[in-house]
Amino acid sequence: MQNLLNHLTKIVSQGGLIQGEQLKALGLPRYMQPGAIIRPSSTEEVAEILKLCHQHQQSIVPMGGLTGLVQGTQCNNTDIGLWLQRMNKIEVIDNQSRTMTVQAGTALQTIQEAAEQAGLIFPLDLGARGSATIGGNVATNAGGNRVIRYGMTREQILGMEVVLADGTILSSMKKITKDNTGYDLKQLFIGSEGTLGIVTRVVLKLRPAPSTQDMAFIGTNNFKQVTDFLNFAETSLGGSLSAYEVLWHDYYQLVTSPPASGKPPLAQQYKYYILLEALGGDSKNDHSRFVECLEQALENNLIDDAVIAKNQAECQAMWAIRDDVTQVRQNSPVFTFDVSISLDQMESYIEQLQLSLNTQWATNSCMVFGHLGDGNLHLNIGVGDNSTATREAVVKTVYSGLTSRGGSISAEHGVGIQKKKYLALTKSATEIALMKKIKQAFDPRHILNPNKIFDQSSIS
Repeated sequence: MQNLLNHLTKIVSQGGLIQGEQLKALGLPRYMQPGAIIRPSSTEEVAEILKLCHQHQQSIVPMGGLTGLVQGTQCNNTDIGLWLQRMNKIEVIDNQSRTMTVQAGTALQTIQEAAEQAGLIFPLDLGARGSATIGGNVATNAGGNRVIRYGMTREQILGMEVVLADGTILSSMKKITKDNTGYDLKQLFIGSEGTLGIVTRVVLKLRPAPSTQDMAFIGTNNFKQVTDFLNFAETSLGGSLSAYEVLWHDYYQLVTSPPASGKPPLAQQYKYYILLEALGGDSKNDHSRFVECLEQALENNLIDDAVIAKNQAECQAMWAIRDDVTQVRQNSPVFTFDVSISLDQMESYIEQLQLSLNTQWATNSCMVFGHLGDGNLHLNIGVGDNSTATREAVVKTVYSGLTSRGGSISAEHGVGIQKKKYLALTKSATEIALMKKIKQAFDPRHILNPNKIFDQSSIS
């Protein structure tokens, strides 16, 4: 590898290659121990790097903000990490076409703030916004808090530039929404976790900045109310519904009781708590429409209680309650899951899961919350010890109810290393076989993020 590194160091500017003691000083996670890290500053440098690595059949593991949760950047000393942190520029903000052209290493929060300064918004939002990069968001097709209104990362991308495994630059940096000319190639790279190519630049779709924000915490006592109120709110709020988060009772109680700093906006007596947000552009009528929606829902027994945020500080406090995930550590060891299931199957799935946990472990905790408006649940399960056997038993318990219900083992975090052995639970053999053919076609020497999504030894 050292001979190759000597060639690679000539491609990047000073400090672009990190190895030896400098590499150790980074303090990377234990599952990330590359032989070296190279940091290009342009698409052309990425292309030269991949061309050389392709010739030498050298494995490359792309690195973004390192906020992923499925070990999608796992590597060892035979791999080279490709870190795009130098490619962090916002190149163009075009107010007329409402687009932003950015490099892949740009942090999500930087993009959000730049859009806000331009009087627009980039609606993708997630807790790791300060560290997560747009390249990583694209590679994992990140979801976040407002998918119900704006869609996942896939819906935010208009144009893209990608470097293929052999160094070929595939560039389609278009600002148009409609381009019905055959295969939409960029879609193959969105959600591919860096296994098909390295995303270097993207054209993002921006949206008009909302002028109003209304939020409420809502209590209900049965799941049918939760789903019926979702349908009602989508209709009565006139398209302004932007978030529909649901917290099961145990999670709400955890994040609104000491040592958590959040104060309960509603009494801790309901089975389900809904965090409702509406973003609009009608400052005269949006708030009254929001209040009327809740009043009618109360009258029709779609909900049992509600409290409306009176100002921006209270809106932020409500989101802080939903986002205080660190409190689940009180139940350590905790096993976390990110699953997707249709609303008509969700209640029976959770009931089956809790029954199965109670049968296997007399003492357990199951904290459930999620972006219920788009069918995404986050499960935080505290049982037993942190042994491999316990982990496998919990995973089997969580995933066993998904297959028959048409669910997915990953709603927004990807597959990486952690979930690849379970891929067949929610993907058919035909789908997986086709995915492997695509991988083989784009990366015949298997140098790009090897052994993620599926084992490269299984690819012919």
